Amino acid sequence: MNYQLRKQLILQTVEEKGSVEVKDLAELLQTSEITVRRDLATLSEQGLLYRTHGGAMKMSLVQTPTSFVNKSTSRIAEKDYICQKASQLIQDGDVVFLDCGSTVSRICQFIKHKRIKVITNSLPIVYELMGTEVSVNLIGGELDAERQAIHGAIALEHIARYQADKAFVGIDGISLARGLSAASEKEASIAMALAKSSRQTVLLCDASKLEKEAYLQFASFEMLDLLITDASADGALLERYKEKGLKIVN
Repeated sequence: MNYQLRKQLILQTVEEKGSVEVKDLAELLQTSEITVRRDLATLSEQGLLYRTHGGAMKMSLVQTPTSFVNKSTSRIAEKDYICQKASQLIQDGDVVFLDCGSTVSRICQFIKHKRIKVITNSLPIVYELMGTEVSVNLIGGELDAERQAIHGAIALEHIARYQADKAFVGIDGISLARGLSAASEKEASIAMALAKSSRQTVLLCDASKLEKEAYLQFASFEMLDLLITDASADGALLERYKEKGLKIVN
């Protein structure tokens, strides 16, 4: 069966059922699960469905903007590697902050089975963790429809009421010259609030963000306890980060 026919059947099945598993699609299409995963990744990048761990959902169920889907599905292998490493830091009983970063959202697939509490301002993370072992606390405040995230003064007050064991944050850039930078003040303020209310702050950042400077410089390396990046990161650069006192896993 060629791709166009597979595409038509996949989209039809997702539309009818709302969500579907890779193994069920492979049986329906009489093809391998590897081929199905590749097709789902392509359709997700086109904004035609929402890719989940083990399958896909139709977009209307998650109400996630195409821009966020495209961002979360770029450099998937690197982000999944980073999040798998990050998930190993999380133990049953932990209270964990997760911000609305596209890399951070990929951690859900690795923590669904853990008996933990997650506090987040990300609607996609809430949707992904509903019905799992994880207890979810959605931060209140103003909805940013484009980012599908909660921001604002009330959100910051909400965060300050809690104490987390670990905070996992994403940023738009990190550099030796300017430290941590973000695309907006509201995302920077959330990251700082999470770090302030957490015993350990972990940055999840693929190699494309290293030595990249975004609009707003908001913190130094001192805000972080650990950086987790992917294996393609430049070793010499990481050594310079370590000289700044930053612990690194890659």
